[in-house]
Amino acid sequence: MHYDIKDIQLADGGALRIEWANQSMPVLNRIKKRFEKEKPLDGIRLGACLHVTTETASLMQTLKAGGAQVWLCASNPLSTQDDVAASLVANDSIPVFAIKGEDNKTYYEHLNAVLDAEPEYTMDDGADLVSTLHSERSEMIEKVKGGTEETTTGIIRLKSMAADRVLRYPIIAVNDAQTKHFFDNRYGTGQSTIDGIIRATNRLIAGSVFVVCGYGWCGKGLAMRAKGMGANVVITEVDSLAALEATMDGFMVMPIADAAKIGNFFCTVTGNIKVIRKEHFETMKDGAIVANSGHFNVELDLEGLDDITKTRRTIRSFVEEHLLHNGRKINVLGDGRLINLAAAEGHPSSVMDMSFANQALSIEHMVKKGNTLSPDVYPVPEEIDRAIAIEKLISMGIKIDTLTDEQEKYLASWSMGT
Repeated sequence: MHYDIKDIQLADGGALRIEWANQSMPVLNRIKKRFEKEKPLDGIRLGACLHVTTETASLMQTLKAGGAQVWLCASNPLSTQDDVAASLVANDSIPVFAIKGEDNKTYYEHLNAVLDAEPEYTMDDGADLVSTLHSERSEMIEKVKGGTEETTTGIIRLKSMAADRVLRYPIIAVNDAQTKHFFDNRYGTGQSTIDGIIRATNRLIAGSVFVVCGYGWCGKGLAMRAKGMGANVVITEVDSLAALEATMDGFMVMPIADAAKIGNFFCTVTGNIKVIRKEHFETMKDGAIVANSGHFNVELDLEGLDDITKTRRTIRSFVEEHLLHNGRKINVLGDGRLINLAAAEGHPSSVMDMSFANQALSIEHMVKKGNTLSPDVYPVPEEIDRAIAIEKLISMGIKIDTLTDEQEKYLASWSMGT
């Protein structure tokens, strides 16, 4: 079996951590049991480009239990948990191509190693696998029947490809499932981003000015958690409705040019490019801490920062100190990569339970129905979304009401009135 990981000897520790994560993933575990019996993915070849974490390992085990042949690479150079990668290779015989801290060249070699397996289905997080397939390995696309996409950034890219009519197979937008973005993005990103920033810096959040760039679901979660820890939270936005919502939620809202002058912590969660630019770095306070929890480090204008940097050094793990020509110091966390995965362990497994349940069921749906779909980006079927919500409630011991026949009739009628 061909693979490329840091050290196979790390497998035992990885297996224990995967077991620990599995204990908080009841929905995915129920799917795995059904998959073991029914084998709905029997014989399919699946190439996955995801963050190689304990929760992802549980998903890979579920897909394999369903009969799939799986190849896995990292969707971010700093997100890999090397012991998990080792365990998947040693204990599950799943080829993994991922090493924490891999350079850009190795990152794309690993992407291509997964594509070398000639997958029939793709499972992406950020659309690098899909875009590489379309731009550099297009001769293989005829064999690809469908795929899924995990995150906002990837869906933006895929919808752009679909609009330009260059997307050549159907893909389900897993991120847009309500049981994904409502929970994973808000509660998962909110907690894990704060976790990553604190692990990297050991700085106090309370009493600080914490600037959140972007008030989508990830931004809402991050702002909520920062506020809960005592920060004075500032939101920057380009969307008028999101800015209005942030204001109504009790946060200060202002342009990044103004926020740059007062912030102690900055974190981008937009999915866009150069959100914090050179002119903003120049006006930041001495000692400002800058991080990103959007998908790619392009949210920070790191080249622009280099232009105004006199010297730079790694002052502690995942903290690079830039001494600017103006004498101030700016600290960039985790090379601008996803700080919740670069310096911490990513989302808690209980919330990834729903996200990866969506992945597993969406691939099953694609295997069953994909041949009837034209190349485009599709939502997760509502019945899958609701079924996951029901399973999650059951696992939490929570019961809810059901509509009576009279209530259903009333909601479906126009004639009953008041």
